[in-house]
Amino acid sequence: MPQYQVVGADLQYLKVQLSQGEGIYADAGHMVMKDSGVSLQTRLRGGFLSGLKRAITGGSFFVTEFYGPGEVVLSGIFPGKIVSVPMQGGGIMAESHSFLAAETTVEYDASLARLSAGILGGEGLFLARFRGTGNLFLHAYGGLYIKDLAPGETIQVEASHLMAFQEGMNYSVQLVGGLRSIFFSHEGLFFVTITGPGRVWLHTLTAQQLAQALVPFLPQGQQGGPGGFSINF
Repeated sequence: MPQYQVVGADLQYLKVQLSQGEGIYADAGHMVMKDSGVSLQTRLRGGFLSGLKRAITGGSFFVTEFYGPGEVVLSGIFPGKIVSVPMQGGGIMAESHSFLAAETTVEYDASLARLSAGILGGEGLFLARFRGTGNLFLHAYGGLYIKDLAPGETIQVEASHLMAFQEGMNYSVQLVGGLRSIFFSHEGLFFVTITGPGRVWLHTLTAQQLAQALVPFLPQGQQGGPGGFSINF
């Protein structure tokens, strides 16, 4: 069984020690390093249809597989927390960009259900689906908040803060307020209402929030940085 270690506080990375024949796979762009003895393959897991659904819902068409012996180091693309989700035959629905890695015994698919709600509610409702047994690793933007819901207990989550929830939980999407809320609240346009029983994982930062916070510090107009590069907003 692969050995795992999550290292760091707010800028975490994942160390995986693989024995001969053991394997994991990861979303593209997350590898930091690997031992020379670790083989690397780019593959289409689950066939063409699964790859196409993943691409449509914001994930990767291909994944990168690693096979031991040796060590692999993976990291997320934003400051945040890496969470291990032990899979024991059930399913996890997750925001596609939060996927970091999984053991090869975990199936990686995508859900096209509620696609119109996803278009309206943001990336958080373009959902990846994971099933099987083994360890799944997700990456939360910013901080990580985990909520266990009792049967019939309901919470409302701002759509872009939803990271994952157990498959089988009831969920729906509601517009937040009226026109005033839409244009002036800055809290997002949609809530996801989720009802227990089951576990929900939330991240406290979104990609949009981080981008908006960095805008005042980026070059404006034609000024740009070295080499005349410029960014227009």
